Amino acid sequence: MDIANDQFITSKPISRIKHLQKLRHEKLETVRLVLWNLFLITSGSLICAMAINGILIPHGFLSSGFVGTTLIIHYLFPFLPVAGLYFVLNMPVYFLGWKYIGKRFFIYSVAGMVIFSLAVLWKPFIIPVHDKMLAAIFAGILSGAGGGIILKSFGSAGGMDILSIFLFKRFSIRLGTSILVLNILILSITAYVFSMEEALYTLIFLFVSTQVLNVVLYGLSQRKAMSIISPHWEKIHRGIMETTQRGVTLIGGQGGYTGQDVQMVFTVISHQELPRLKKLINDLDPQAFVVVSDTLEVMGRNIGNQPHW
Repeated sequence: MDIANDQFITSKPISRIKHLQKLRHEKLETVRLVLWNLFLITSGSLICAMAINGILIPHGFLSSGFVGTTLIIHYLFPFLPVAGLYFVLNMPVYFLGWKYIGKRFFIYSVAGMVIFSLAVLWKPFIIPVHDKMLAAIFAGILSGAGGGIILKSFGSAGGMDILSIFLFKRFSIRLGTSILVLNILILSITAYVFSMEEALYTLIFLFVSTQVLNVVLYGLSQRKAMSIISPHWEKIHRGIMETTQRGVTLIGGQGGYTGQDVQMVFTVISHQELPRLKKLINDLDPQAFVVVSDTLEVMGRNIGNQPHW
């Protein structure tokens, strides 16, 4: 009886130590996650600030959304600072962020708005690109890369980011597409204030920016969906799993002409894996019916390409 009591007493401190270690690990993981997200927001904001202060303002270009509105006001009233205007204009839209997006995204976005506003205060050297076309393209590359890095975090820099993520979550409209459409609407209104030439250069900047943003967010290529119909479906589905370590779904069907039962092999792969799988299928069955299609979004472990909001 005494031995049993001693074991019970000894096990309590051990379990408490394990519990404390688990809590410590969770706290460290939380701190690491917060620091990583702040790093993404800060680095992306600095890149965007470089595009704004180094190219857009010196060339008199406009920009998208709240940044574009801020620049219009700044051009009309140069004594008003860009950073302060951006901060003030963002305040109303954060109601939408709180109501529809989620608390975690809202908190990180508030931090993002503050960091972005402070980053715009930083005025680096003017990037020496004198050709307006090249300047618009380079500014689009910088802005798209910076915006994509920010949106890879759990937050945003505010403004159009919140509106576009709201449309993405509600209607599955891709971020770059929604931003481009909304920016065209803004440009059509503001083009009357400035010359048509400047508006067209700004449109080039916006197009490049949205393309680069999509690349940063979703990768250099979309995931590919493959549908394969073959009498050798067993060999093909085993070959796919062994070659790519991807999951495979078997879908039963019936030939419309022959009326025979068939098995369709369905899988989702990366662009880099496509040539390997095509060779594998051709080696096993040169007559296999194969359909390869692009995907808009893919959710799931290992193969998913959705950002984390």
